[in-house]
Formats: sequence, C-alpha cells, structure tokens
Amino acid sequence: MITPLQATTLGLIGFGQFGRLAASVLAPHYDIVVFDTAPLQGAIEGMRLRAGSLEQAATCDVVIVAVPVLAMPAVFTAIAQHLKPGTLVVDVGSVKVQPVQWMLELLPAHVDIVATHPLFGPQSARGGLAGQRLVVCPVRGDRHGCIVDLAERLGLTVSVTTPEAHDQEMAYVQALTHLIGRSLVNLGIPDETLKTDSYQHLLDLCGLVGGDSFELFRAIQTQNPYATDVVRTFVAQAQELLDQLEPGPSPPRP
Repeated sequence: MITPLQATTLGLIGFGQFGRLAASVLAPHYDIVVFDTAPLQGAIEGMRLRAGSLEQAATCDVVIVAVPVLAMPAVFTAIAQHLKPGTLVVDVGSVKVQPVQWMLELLPAHVDIVATHPLFGPQSARGGLAGQRLVVCPVRGDRHGCIVDLAERLGLTVSVTTPEAHDQEMAYVQALTHLIGRSLVNLGIPDETLKTDSYQHLLDLCGLVGGDSFELFRAIQTQNPYATDVVRTFVAQAQELLDQLEPGPSPPRP
C-alpha cells in the first residue's frame, strides 16, 4: 500500500488561500494536479504543479480536499467514482465531526481517510511552518501515522485526536475567538496611540482573522456541533455584565 511518504502524485481540490499555501509547501514532494472551479492558469504560474480536471485530481495517490466546509458534500460525491482503491483522502476543514460523517457516507469503502485541521493559514504561517500546529484525526485505514511523519518533517507540531474532541476544543479556540475577532473587525477598532498591551492583542486578533472569508466564519459557527452553546453563553455573560451596570432603584430616604 502506498503511504503519503511513498506517493508520487497528489490531487489538490480547491485552490483558495489555504490550497495555495498547501501547494507551495508540498510541491517539492509530489507531482501535484490542481483542480478548482475558478480559472487557474494565472494563479499557478511559477509553481511546480499543473492544472487538471476533477477526475485527474481524484485519481492521484493522495487527494486533498481544500474547499469550504459547506462545499464538501458535493465534492465528495463528485470524486467518489474516480477514486482508485488504496487512495488516501485527506480533508483540511476547520471542523471535523460533520466532514468525517460526510466522508464515511459518500466516499467508497476502498479508500483510506484521514481528517486534518491545520491550525494555521497564509497569514499565521508567513514566517514559516516551524512550530505551527496540525490536528490529525484517524478515520479509516491505518495511514494517519504517515501523515504525522510527513507533517513533522515539515516542522509542524502534530496532535492526534478524535473529531469529537477536536470540535469540543475548537468551540472555544475558534468559534469564540472568531466571533470576538470578526466583531472587532466589523467595529473597526482603531490603532490608538495610548494603546495598552491588552488592546494590542485585540488589534493582533483583528489582523489574524480579518482576512478570513465569511464562508470560513460561517462553517466555524454553524458546522461545529458544540459552538452554539459556547458563543451563546459568552453573549449572555457579556449582557449580564452590562445589566449589572444599570442603575438600580434609589434607596428609600430616611
């Protein structure tokens, strides 16, 4: 069976911000075929990869699905008939429970599946991959260890966990953080002269999430089964604090 370290061809489905980052990192290790619904000719100039059809990308040794979470069911359905026995299918979605369920339901039994979540993007990885984190969730087959080996060779720090445990943590780490960050971006908080360290952290958060697509925000908030309770509790706690500031009834005069 071909492992990710032995594979020679990699199909990359989706060439958005993260797809481009993945291509630039993996190009020295694979013959990469990229498919995207948007025109690719100008986007891939100067990169060691080639544009191909969905079928050509799906018939590679390893197939990475790097599309928005809500687009995944349609992609899994479309590639299912083209996947060869022994192919390793990897997703890079920001939530894991729902994509794993889709992959198990829609992909053929003759392929192996590993669900991953890179906890970084083009902005946070602009200084390199060393020390960046990757979550790996074994789903079908036993080749997740090869993903771990490859990731560690690239300098990543890897955590192996279950989809459920991942989403429970991400309800705080991502859903709550992105709600706060995107709210601050929409508010347009200024870079003040008299800023404190705490305020600088808020500005840094705006810089990190400000370039993310709304599709990513929507997926983080709606496709994580644990996110709603966390963010609603936060909003309720904030409102409760504000309510405590409301003046109460005046004390009776003596």
